[in-house]
Amino acid sequence: MRITVPATSANMGPGFDSLGIALKMYNVVDITPSRFFSVSVKGEGEKMLKARSGNIFLSIFSKKYEEITGFRKQFRFRFDNQIPLSRGLGSSSAVIVSALFAANVMAKKTVNKTALLREAFVYERHPDNITPATFGGFCVTAIEEQEIRFVRARLNENLRAVIVMPDKTISTRQSRKALPKRVSMEDAVFNLSRSSLLVASLMSGNFDNLKAASRDRFHQDIRMRFLPPLFDVQKCALDNGALMSVLSGSGSSFFNMALDEESAIVIENALKRSFPQWKVRRVEFDTEGVRADF
Repeated sequence: MRITVPATSANMGPGFDSLGIALKMYNVVDITPSRFFSVSVKGEGEKMLKARSGNIFLSIFSKKYEEITGFRKQFRFRFDNQIPLSRGLGSSSAVIVSALFAANVMAKKTVNKTALLREAFVYERHPDNITPATFGGFCVTAIEEQEIRFVRARLNENLRAVIVMPDKTISTRQSRKALPKRVSMEDAVFNLSRSSLLVASLMSGNFDNLKAASRDRFHQDIRMRFLPPLFDVQKCALDNGALMSVLSGSGSSFFNMALDEESAIVIENALKRSFPQWKVRRVEFDTEGVRADF
């Protein structure tokens, strides 16, 4: 069986812990019943020992599989990872969602994605990554009485993302500690209005509003100060036609949205010229979320 799960970009500017979108950048794991347990890793994380031993995917998969079937079984796991680790592109959420999904499928249990999301929420308390990883598309989320409420939308199929992936990380834990414990009424209204406008603009196709709608006063600038060249990334993307340019999750990756493929190529080339030391990748948006192929 092959499990495929997409990368995700969360927050999307003012949508702190509530907005997320799935990208056609995937982690793939092939799982085969075997007489002996074995693991191989290709791509992101292949040189890290903990990708093989102490692997979170294996821990969650084994626990869930045994919970469903009542016994342990040996498998061969072959990981092919495109999602960079600790770069704000949902690598942890991808692991959690795909491990739970894989265990259910391998145990021959019908997968209900809403129930899967509820299970993933036990491991990851921020719904803006696990929801698009599960369902794909653009997801607006909220937590109500310990349940994730969400609306999923498929955006205009011409839209593209251009992702900048620096060679340095920004610690989510460290950057969260730097965020203010309280915000002013003015800043709260600013973010509420921008986040609402961002959602309405994306769902209605009125993309002229996105640059203004993606501005943020809660977290983005504070986190970007941990890696100051990100301010130049944002300026470069916007100067070259990006509809919006925002920190992806807690960083260090940057998410840029383009009107179409032609615009995305212009933005991609400009970013590659300005930041040759970093990875820049043009991608489409995923609309399926986690899935299995046999």
